[in-house]
Amino acid sequence: MSISKQEFARRRKNLMALLEPGSIAIVPSASLQTRSRDSEYPFRQDSDFFYLSGFSEPDAVLVLLPGREQGEYIMFCRERDPAMELWNGYRAGPEGVCQQFGADDAFPINDIDEILPGLIEGRQRVYYAMGRHAEFDRQVMHWVNVIRSKVRSGAEPPGEFLDLDHLLHDMRLYKSAAELRIMRRAGEISAAAHCRAMRHCRPGVYEYQLEAEIHHEFAMAGARFPAYSSIVGSGKNGCILHYVENDSAIRDGDLVLIDAGCELEGYAADITRTFPANGRFSDEQRALYNIVLAAQQAAIAVIRPGNHWNQPHEETVRVITQGLLELGLLSGELEALITAEAYKPFYMHRAGHWLGMDVHDVGDYKVGGEWRVLEEGMVMTVEPGIYVAPDNDNVPARWRGIGIRIEDDVAVTKDGCEVLTADVPKSIDEVEALMAEAHRVG
Repeated sequence: MSISKQEFARRRKNLMALLEPGSIAIVPSASLQTRSRDSEYPFRQDSDFFYLSGFSEPDAVLVLLPGREQGEYIMFCRERDPAMELWNGYRAGPEGVCQQFGADDAFPINDIDEILPGLIEGRQRVYYAMGRHAEFDRQVMHWVNVIRSKVRSGAEPPGEFLDLDHLLHDMRLYKSAAELRIMRRAGEISAAAHCRAMRHCRPGVYEYQLEAEIHHEFAMAGARFPAYSSIVGSGKNGCILHYVENDSAIRDGDLVLIDAGCELEGYAADITRTFPANGRFSDEQRALYNIVLAAQQAAIAVIRPGNHWNQPHEETVRVITQGLLELGLLSGELEALITAEAYKPFYMHRAGHWLGMDVHDVGDYKVGGEWRVLEEGMVMTVEPGIYVAPDNDNVPARWRGIGIRIEDDVAVTKDGCEVLTADVPKSIDEVEALMAEAHRVG
């Protein structure tokens, strides 16, 4: 299922073909981040660096030099060190980077100050994501200034810095068949985790206990880490969009909103489901839930090549506004309410985002001031919601504190779309049936 060496090489080749003549591209890896004192967070590679290399060690720098006869793909990385490897794990070293990851040449990271200025010298343009890594920005400018200091000796410093992000992120927006296979599997694992949480939910269980069930399912399937901080919000906590405390006891009559997805081989899944803690929706919960579900279905129905990015969101706005109007939570005329954004106290976010190596993935949403046209290979989330704040005095008390979101991952196909996360029930009958079966077994 992994991305092949050939695909990584293709990505580098495609990126170099987009660079202006006489260019060099520089991409630093991520670094270990301290959690507390001498303990680090689990290392997660920078997405751009991993996209081009597949290399998952810290303290490395990838360099692309289109047209260089001695080799276009250079890597700087940590040297092999048996003493350090005994404590902290295996390192590929420069030789391993060439053998295993396809670098044409590789050097110790400690030698970068001596070697990289010579690679930059004579190149007219430097492609680099300036402003993202402050310390590395200073290093890049130091290398350029070293070259500038030798101009009288005939050195040729680059005359232009160009942003690498736009080119690279546009490439990442279009997923290959191999990437879609991984994302499909990440969706399957995450779907199983949501079903597991539904089965284990009972009044009296704590939110963090459902979170534990979800993470257990991820890890047992080979996805050791969530793609983002998992949200398990019961009752009024479901009205907090990025609620991550996950420390409340779940009460009888609560809805439970879970927003969780695993990361598999560097790719994210992102699923939200909302279900009743006791297995049965109340009348008010049912009414709002069906509006959100209808909004999501309307959005998915317009995801296909040729339609634009904002059309799914527009569909959700129309369906949700109409539903709130019919329930009496809004009053007025539909078109006027949409124009005035009267729905925003209940539905304050957009219908989705790009999905890929990052959960809020890279890629422009507008091109030339116009919403981007959907094309095959793009992957997006569809996640409408309704949140009635517990202190919203403009609605009857029976509606207050209900938070509902339904989210799936959707890939644009040649003639329509594919829901990558369809294995989690989301109709009211399906959800209640799954929970009823689990309660009988339990």
